[in-house]
Amino acid sequence: MAAMTVHIDIVSAESSIFNGRVSHLQVTGEEGDLGIMPGHTPLLTTIKPGMARIVKQDGSEEVFYLSGGMLEVQPSSVAVLADVVMRADDIDEQAALEAKKRAEALIAEAGQDFNYEAAMVELSKAMAQLRVVETIKKNIAR
Repeated sequence: MAAMTVHIDIVSAESSIFNGRVSHLQVTGEEGDLGIMPGHTPLLTTIKPGMARIVKQDGSEEVFYLSGGMLEVQPSSVAVLADVVMRADDIDEQAALEAKKRAEALIAEAGQDFNYEAAMVELSKAMAQLRVVETIKKNIAR
């Protein structure tokens, strides 16, 4: 008997990153972690910068970094829309570490005209990328 699956599209502002059938999607919504499986109730929600993990039809897993965006769940399909989507293997860990350090330094040296919200967004994106890298490293070590 074949596993139940749902069609998913993961799309960035530049291109379609993944298009296929999956048995499970895990993503971080504004209210917390979401697990989407075939037959999930229709849903439209914003997603936070972080990781998206899919379990493909063949049972293999793939992990992505999302810069935030929208998640739409329909009875026969799921759409993940984000400004930036990267496969976990494509994340430059050193660049993410440097971005995190820059954002932390800006926050520490905040002046009167400092845009705290923009700095926190940059910091959260860099930290989300680093969490994705760490997740991949842990899975490889198993």
